[in-house]
Amino acid sequence: MPDLQRLNAGHAAALLRFERENRAYFVRFISDRGDAYFTDFAARHADLLAAQTAGLDHFHLLIDDDGETVLGRFNLVDVADGSAELGFRVAEHAAGRGVATDAVRQVCDLARDSYGLRRLVASAALDNPGSLTVLRRNGFTPVGEVVLPGRPGLRHIRDL
Repeated sequence: MPDLQRLNAGHAAALLRFERENRAYFVRFISDRGDAYFTDFAARHADLLAAQTAGLDHFHLLIDDDGETVLGRFNLVDVADGSAELGFRVAEHAAGRGVATDAVRQVCDLARDSYGLRRLVASAALDNPGSLTVLRRNGFTPVGEVVLPGRPGLRHIRDL
């Protein structure tokens, strides 16, 4: 059974591999991270860990049964005043298997029980039915339209 783990320094190589292997797939649904993301990955990873240590963000990876392969990442960012923004992405080979729905449920529980959050917000592009379904299945309610980089989307809220 896949394991949701809090991001740590030891995840760097597996996370970079996940991002590289799925880059073309992700761009079908969200904007590309750009070449600099991959070139400067070590510094970026260190920055994420520093923000997590400071309590500004909470990052999680879903690790496959082999203990090494990243199936997805599930992030709570911009933590303030009891709320945070949820973002997630899942590997192409794991999509459609329910892993995102289950991991988002786990992250919602962590947000409430471990991080003391009371509300999560999340946005998904209208042309990303998988993410919209994951949000709906986890009790997120659409609250309005948003424009994501180059795409119309829906903003959602879930009270925890």
